[in-house]
Amino acid sequence: MKKRNIIFLTFLALLIIGFLIPQDLKMPVKDATASDYNSKSFWFYPWGKSVTHKGIDIFAKKGTEITAATSGIVLYSDTIRMGGNIVVILGPKWRLHYYAHLNELHSSALTIVSKNTTIGSVGISGNASGKSPHLHYAIVSLIPYVWRIDSDRQGWRKMFYLNPIDFLKEE
Repeated sequence: MKKRNIIFLTFLALLIIGFLIPQDLKMPVKDATASDYNSKSFWFYPWGKSVTHKGIDIFAKKGTEITAATSGIVLYSDTIRMGGNIVVILGPKWRLHYYAHLNELHSSALTIVSKNTTIGSVGISGNASGKSPHLHYAIVSLIPYVWRIDSDRQGWRKMFYLNPIDFLKEE
């Protein structure tokens, strides 16, 4: 078999396996419930410099433990300007789980995590400075959901962002 065919079949197998792994998300902020976030904050407009709020903010006391919402591979664990201390995890179904405004980071890139692994703590880093401590949690699909596009501002981005509230399970 040609090397190109082997590479293609390997890629196809990995793609399929990624979709078969169960997602089974859980609340990432310890002891948080539905009353700790605004159920209407996903895709809220207008929202500061980002124009549209593409995730949910889960409020908790500063330093509250954050665990991975699902198993996966930590792709990034460091600091960026707007998100502050962030962690990005590639999880099942080829979805990126974005955790922002952390007080402390307890994970490092290219490590495997389960949904019980502590990845950081609630904080006010990045553009959350001066606001109540919270975790900004977003789910971004690498596979576009083209049927979700609409005509509102930034509507084309809806094909990549999923509402975390639809997936979270309280412990």
